[in-house]
Amino acid sequence: MKFNIWLQKHQNKLTAVIGVLIVVSLFFTYLIKMDLVANILMIIASIMGAIPIALHAFSALKNKVISIDLLVTIAVIGAFIIGEYIESAVVTFLFLFGNYLEQRTLQKTRSSVKDLTQMAPTQAELIDDDGNISTVDIDDLDAGDHVVVKPGGQIPVDGKIVDGTGYVNEASITGESAPVEKEDGDPVFAGSLIDNGTITVETSTVGEDTTFGKIIELVEEAQDSQSPAARFIDKFATYYTPAVLVIGILVWIFTQNFELAITVLVLGCPGALVIGAPVSNVAGIGNGAKNGILMKGGNAVNSFSHVDTLVLDKTGTLTTGKMTVSKMDSFGTDENADMAILSAVESNSDHPLGRAITKFVANEGIKDLPEIPELDTVKGQGMVGTDDSQEILVGNERLMQNNGVEITPENRKAIDARLDDGDSIVMMAINKEIRLIVGVNDELRPDAFEGLTALKKAGMTKIVMLTGDNRLAAQRVAEKLPIDEVHAELLPEQKVEFVKQFKAEGRKVAFVGDGINDSPSLATADIGIGMGTGTDVAIDTADIVLVKSSFKSLAHAYILAKKTVANTKENITIAVGTVALLLLGLLVGVIQMASGMFVHEASILVVIFNAMRLLR
Repeated sequence: MKFNIWLQKHQNKLTAVIGVLIVVSLFFTYLIKMDLVANILMIIASIMGAIPIALHAFSALKNKVISIDLLVTIAVIGAFIIGEYIESAVVTFLFLFGNYLEQRTLQKTRSSVKDLTQMAPTQAELIDDDGNISTVDIDDLDAGDHVVVKPGGQIPVDGKIVDGTGYVNEASITGESAPVEKEDGDPVFAGSLIDNGTITVETSTVGEDTTFGKIIELVEEAQDSQSPAARFIDKFATYYTPAVLVIGILVWIFTQNFELAITVLVLGCPGALVIGAPVSNVAGIGNGAKNGILMKGGNAVNSFSHVDTLVLDKTGTLTTGKMTVSKMDSFGTDENADMAILSAVESNSDHPLGRAITKFVANEGIKDLPEIPELDTVKGQGMVGTDDSQEILVGNERLMQNNGVEITPENRKAIDARLDDGDSIVMMAINKEIRLIVGVNDELRPDAFEGLTALKKAGMTKIVMLTGDNRLAAQRVAEKLPIDEVHAELLPEQKVEFVKQFKAEGRKVAFVGDGINDSPSLATADIGIGMGTGTDVAIDTADIVLVKSSFKSLAHAYILAKKTVANTKENITIAVGTVALLLLGLLVGVIQMASGMFVHEASILVVIFNAMRLLR
């Protein structure tokens, strides 16, 4: 048992040593002309290579499986018996090297559940009946307890606000990019962050029962239900290995030629078949890596090639996740002066809309900001500043109406245009007259249309948007892109249900996302694709990661996956065809051990060079 564990741990090093022994042996054979030393080195290499293969074959037999390992083991022993040490050593090396390549392409690090657990809140600031605040573990909280959350803090429980107001970043739960203003009575979720303000939350659920806890549970369930697809080679081996063994036995029975029977087994070892699929995957994955695409193994490549339905998150996926000014309408006589005033007002706010406006004004070259009156914040509406010379109002339409500002037909037209585009609106009025109407929105990725169009041309039959954002904003984004379906205002578990529904319809589903809230859907889909600019959890959960967060990269990955799978099938055909021709030639007498091994090794080079085409 310990020896098996040691072999598994050091198998790659063992393969390298065998390769070195073969090279040194050939050196002694052809250059030094010391055949005895060469044979000893080949014998050592054969034994070292045969041991792990034989142990795998024995383990498979215990489970009533006749594997390719068994065929290789018998062939190596036979070649060893008849003194064909080069063949026995080379066969074991090629087999182990093929396994090494396969392991490299199939490694997946699925640490997402651990990461999620670490990100979940563990402590809370509990307020007792006397108003005292103490830090307690989440597990010690009960429904009805009150906890206080300060600016920059993480909300530890699901519940509702009973005191205070603040802007809450719920991107980890809903995917909504803009912080949401929360006040008394509003619900909040564990895992959300307070951008500003201090709130007191009455606990409704804690720990595993919170929305954040359910996200972790969904990821765990989805990953438990995922099992790697059985490799074609394993399925093929079920029939291939017994067939070659039977042929070898029949040859020995009818010819009484032990060397010929062993030659059948040696030439029947599918070296090109073993190495053909991994080398195609390595080449395809290498091409992807050069283009900013990380594909986590051959299963990811194969699954993606069969996808016909692409499901997308909106915020941070179709969009950049950064709030920007989409349009600014001016109704005053001096637009630059008005923008300077607006920027001066918003520089006092840390709200994302305000930051987007101040950045926009700065980019317009307006640096000198005027002195403004002291500002008062009107909850849920905006800011008001008044001095002897002017009254400045900056906020939403309700602020304007409550302060007697007339909204002209021209103003209304601009407001409706911004709303139609799904923008958040900031208005500025000076002395009861609207001067500026600003639309702020999440910026669409510049290559989204081109990339999604390329995916459609490559064979993607259905593209769906699932988002936690509001319906109007989602619809406006979808109208600009070749998207077939839109479902908005969804929580993570609702996104998962849509993914499950598509799979139940017989579709092969890929989900593209970037946030913690996307990780259950990424894990549930046939293939999960994470944006490289997203959270570590989304990236860990994903089968494919787009380092550049580019839709051109996504289209390239889809086309590359299809070509890689096609290349793999070509290599399998070459490998199986070569073995079939070799066995036929051997039986009719036109192929001998030496010529057969030459063709055998040549077929391996052919599949490698064929796979290398993918690098271009």
